[in-house]
Amino acid sequence: MIVFGAPRRYIQGPNLIETIGKELSGLGSNIVLIADDHVMRIVEPSVSKSCAEAGLKLMPMTFGGEITYAEVDRLYNLLDGKPVDIVVAAGGGKTIDTGKLLSRKIGAGFVSVPTVASNDSPTSHIAVVYDENHKLVGVEQNKANPELVLVDTAIIAKAPLELLSAGVGDALVKRFEVEQCINAKGKNVFGATSPLSALALANTCYDTVRAHTVDAYKALEKGEPDDHLEKLVEACILMSGLAFESGGLSVSHGMTRGLSAIDGVASALHGHQVAYGLLVQLVLEGRDEAFMDDMRQFYRDAKLPLKLVDLGRKGQSNSDIETIAELSAAAPHMVKFDKPVGKDDIVRAIIEIEQA
Repeated sequence: MIVFGAPRRYIQGPNLIETIGKELSGLGSNIVLIADDHVMRIVEPSVSKSCAEAGLKLMPMTFGGEITYAEVDRLYNLLDGKPVDIVVAAGGGKTIDTGKLLSRKIGAGFVSVPTVASNDSPTSHIAVVYDENHKLVGVEQNKANPELVLVDTAIIAKAPLELLSAGVGDALVKRFEVEQCINAKGKNVFGATSPLSALALANTCYDTVRAHTVDAYKALEKGEPDDHLEKLVEACILMSGLAFESGGLSVSHGMTRGLSAIDGVASALHGHQVAYGLLVQLVLEGRDEAFMDDMRQFYRDAKLPLKLVDLGRKGQSNSDIETIAELSAAAPHMVKFDKPVGKDDIVRAIIEIEQA
């Protein structure tokens, strides 16, 4: 059995936040908007005006900053039983994933409004939960993919370059992970066989990232979207999200289990962690030196991490590598590889990367 999951509607372009009321009017009349303090200042005036024009009732709620079960409960308690048809989460991955869990808890529909293109959470139905120390504690599933994903590229064009770089890293890895998941006959996020359409998306995602990243970064410097940025944002949010959920994950994402346990590295952005994880995966795949040289040059152009120190590693203790390898080897995604991957294999791959 194959399963392909996707949001019901995806729209992308500049200044779309001003039209959100029209988009939401077909989904319900009682709207909750979740965003952190910074994002709330950016989006709330436009969302409030647009919702009022559409005759919708809006309740803004400030997100605390970390996706924890306690934060979901806090927001739930603030609602105090008020009727909610749609939860709109605006911001980055943490805010969006919190919105997913809140909507599930109250039985409402969910809409994501990413204000950065740092990862592909906006299109998916899963939420990654952490504790107060940013240690991963669980992966939850919403009842479905979002009702709507609204991507305002005029907002994203003004976000920090580091965040877009993380999105590039998260998108770049999907081609290689979906390939491995299919080759290993692994299951996708829905527990089903990966459809070939997911692989086609992963390949197009990779090609788009390679073709448009450098020029899109220039648009970010100007703070205005152009064709390169539009294409890159589509790859980082839409293509990458559809590819990972329906195509499956592998070593690159499995490496986050170990990387998130290392002091300094744990605070690195998810997209930068999986980008380093891709280097490990490529070494395990036995890619030739010409391929690795080409990939390393792209990493330099895309401002992606080539070494653990680039992820924030403190010190040079070999025990770090042992810890990363041991925890990563036990990650569920590691079995979605065309040959067994053990701790020693990962240690050797990391050492090769660090010495390159």
